[in-house]
Amino acid sequence: MIVSVMLTTGRTVGAEQQVLGSIDSAGTRSITIRAEAEAGLTSDVLDRIASIEGIEWAGGFSAAVDATNTAIPDGSRVPVRQVYGSQLQRLGIPGDPAVQDGAAWASSAALKQLGLPDQMGGITVSTGETLGIVGTVEVPDFLAGYEPVVLVPQQHATGAESIALLIVIADRPDLVAPVSQAVRSVLGADDASMVKIQTSEELAQLRALIEGQLGSFSRSLVLALLSLTGLLVAVLLYGLVMMRRKDFGRRRALGASRGLIIGLLVTQTALLAGVGIIVGVAVSLVVLFASGDPWPGGAFTAALAILALCTALIASLIPAAVASRREPIRELRVP
Repeated sequence: MIVSVMLTTGRTVGAEQQVLGSIDSAGTRSITIRAEAEAGLTSDVLDRIASIEGIEWAGGFSAAVDATNTAIPDGSRVPVRQVYGSQLQRLGIPGDPAVQDGAAWASSAALKQLGLPDQMGGITVSTGETLGIVGTVEVPDFLAGYEPVVLVPQQHATGAESIALLIVIADRPDLVAPVSQAVRSVLGADDASMVKIQTSEELAQLRALIEGQLGSFSRSLVLALLSLTGLLVAVLLYGLVMMRRKDFGRRRALGASRGLIIGLLVTQTALLAGVGIIVGVAVSLVVLFASGDPWPGGAFTAALAILALCTALIASLIPAAVASRREPIRELRVP
């Protein structure tokens, strides 16, 4: 049963996890707010967003300005954004004590385009300001569309700075819709018509649909295999009881209680089922690895092992009860 479930439902669960992981990597939990310069969206919105539950991360970004390598004024231009927020460590930017004014962090793509392979150097912004590249930023999925990325952290913002881009990450995909509504209500923009909110609600709904359909199929298949296995265990144990009925009769004649007979059969079944579970899991993992299929995970494997053991034990109860009711006089009678 373990091998059958692992190579059928297990494969399905592994594929489901890969599909859901792919959907999640596309940003099923992201909420993107874009505001024009005249919209009046300022950095103090992050303080209001902080009071909303269900938000994992939030960050504000200014409008992009061009910058070039200070040593190559006519070199390639990259966009530079000021970034606001209290959880910039997620982007690879250290906390407040280590951040100095004029320090910038760039992605690998931005460093390559700027001609700074050593991850150190200076850049000159179109406004004339000179910034120093001091580290590499880790570009998450929700910022991948804005590559190349150069960020200048503003740890001491006053709250009046203009924000052109606000990104909010919900804790779970199903919270995208309510969180986006809550964020919309606290934006505080001067002109709401110049603010556009883009959510991944459709992706979240697609994720829930895929998870529900695959989960329903997996549960049905597992229940069918569990039922079949339970029936086979019951039939095999009943045959064993019939073959050993005189042995059980002698045990009853020697004073064994019905509970002891039931305990013996259930214990025997548990030991054999445990060996079968270990062998089945090992064989399944080898087959999955050899075929290149994804492993369904430790939680699924452990749950399957527990279900298999419980199924075997429950199936053994009826044959064990039959064995415990054998009459010693009848079984020991010599024909």
